[in-house]
Amino acid sequence: MKYTQLGRTGLQVSRLVLGTMNFGGETDEAGSHALMDAALDAGINFFDTADIYGVDEEKGRTEKILGAWFAKGGDRRDKVVLATKMYGDMTQGKEWSTPSWPNHSKLSAVNIRRSVEASLRRLGTDHIDIYQFHHVDRATPFEEIWQAIDVLITQGKILYTGTSNFPGYKIAQANETAARTGRLGLVSEQCLYNLAERRAEMEVIPAAQEYGLGVIPWSPLHQGLLGGALRKEREGTGSRTKSGRSAAGLADPAVRAQVQAYEDLLAKHDLDPGEVALAWLLTRPGVTGPIVGPRTPAHLESALRAVELELSEELLGALDEIFPGPGPSPEAFAW
Repeated sequence: MKYTQLGRTGLQVSRLVLGTMNFGGETDEAGSHALMDAALDAGINFFDTADIYGVDEEKGRTEKILGAWFAKGGDRRDKVVLATKMYGDMTQGKEWSTPSWPNHSKLSAVNIRRSVEASLRRLGTDHIDIYQFHHVDRATPFEEIWQAIDVLITQGKILYTGTSNFPGYKIAQANETAARTGRLGLVSEQCLYNLAERRAEMEVIPAAQEYGLGVIPWSPLHQGLLGGALRKEREGTGSRTKSGRSAAGLADPAVRAQVQAYEDLLAKHDLDPGEVALAWLLTRPGVTGPIVGPRTPAHLESALRAVELELSEELLGALDEIFPGPGPSPEAFAW
């Protein structure tokens, strides 16, 4: 495994991030534990989760699965850089962003305190290494957010703070507010970023680089679209391509043509589409490492191969021709 520092911090993390969103849903507890053991054995030390993960009837289930795995001992917790997220309503059976009661969602100091205490209980740990805001809260000022975070850092309950799904201007607001009072501020941003979805290159990634945040792409295969979707469609395999972003993409003739060109290109080089999609992200400026969400040992093994895959300049150029990025801002949208 290869390692890098997370943004401007001294924290060393693996270049693959183990995503746990499938744990407790598509992968049962025993299978989840086996995947975490295999990831740790392979050198992956960066695990990402969220309080909201788990089936609707038991939000928080995923954090509990991690907690049970940590409880097995063997220095599991000590070896893992643990990241979780908060924002959504945790009431069972409710939509994640619709609170069942005032102050039970978003980023108020009240909900930050409630959420971190609940996550610590589920995870069975005394601290969270990177505590992340899962979405922007347009109503809560960053002065209040940072005051709440200061208390948690002083108590030793969290070490660093990151974001997910933040636009560039909110990253700037957050860290300018932090800088005015001598705080470290945000150290990471999780964003939707892959070959098929490159809008983050316009504002989010430049802002993250400017303020020293590590970029952690989620959905690196665009829900299977970049993992050999058309080949799997012909073979009748690949359930991930039948819904969400992948299905929407394949329904668009223009996107379908891009994916076909992508798969044809990689077939000529005898390369696996999913592994190339991950390897491409590892070449991108500012990227710490993509989140991989394996459901089986084979998925994890494929992701691990991507770390060692070297993409030639010729191949990188061909990928840019198939999936051109938006270009830098403001040039991408202004004369």
